[in-house]
Amino acid sequence: MMASERNTTRQCRILGCKKRKPGSSPAAAEQRLGTTALMVASYYGHVDCVRELVLQGADINLQRESGATALFFAAQQGHNDVVKFLFEFGASTEFKNKDGGTALLAACQYGHTKVVETLLKHGANVHDQLYDGASAIFLAAQGGYLDVIRLLLSSGAKVNQPRQDGTAPLWIASQMGHSEVVRVMLLRGAERDAARDDGTTALLKAAIKGYNNVIEELLKFSPTLGLLKNGTSALHAAVLSGNVRTVALLLEAGADPCLRNKANELPAELTKNERILRLLRTKEKQRKS
Repeated sequence: MMASERNTTRQCRILGCKKRKPGSSPAAAEQRLGTTALMVASYYGHVDCVRELVLQGADINLQRESGATALFFAAQQGHNDVVKFLFEFGASTEFKNKDGGTALLAACQYGHTKVVETLLKHGANVHDQLYDGASAIFLAAQGGYLDVIRLLLSSGAKVNQPRQDGTAPLWIASQMGHSEVVRVMLLRGAERDAARDDGTTALLKAAIKGYNNVIEELLKFSPTLGLLKNGTSALHAAVLSGNVRTVALLLEAGADPCLRNKANELPAELTKNERILRLLRTKEKQRKS
């Protein structure tokens, strides 16, 4: 027996799907929740076992109870060789799991650039979305996967496509502190002041988190520094969070220390931090002089 054949046999035994006689059904290897041996082999990247199962007649596009297919699992785990093989035998990119997830969305969520490239070449829809509206570029932005984002943008992804709650890719990248992603998205036309349904913008969220590298990128595109529709400002948020550097950045960019929020509070009334208070008072004096 050749080495490759021994390896295939060993892998199939591990998966509980040892070689069957020609014509026997791979359905016999189905496990709980509709998981098949092919799905397991695809998940773990056992391409030789995948090949053996497919050649014996395993249904490539069979879905488990969650809706996931063998292609979904291979894409999720970044096994590009398995993904390519499955496409050779008719794998479809259109199946969705119970959350609306497709193979492309799974690959983007986990940053598997090569898999994303393969999926797009085989007809995956760059505009796929989860049922909550999260798109492929949204998931890549959330994870900070810059190469995936560039690939998606070059394939026509919409940089401003929001989730159902209004959260845009730029917003989620800012929340997660991915400054390079923020920079690229802004350069590619991301709306700097796009707000969630609750009125929170990318700058406000970055100010709350104290992500100064993100704030610096956003400030290059002159975002709103005044009151937002939720009645607060990035400066108020930064003061509340106690990040001295964030407060300094916003003041240097022109944020108004005399601006009151919807509760009629000045930024200085929200902190006892002496360093922050000094910054605010200094800027107040400069504005009055």
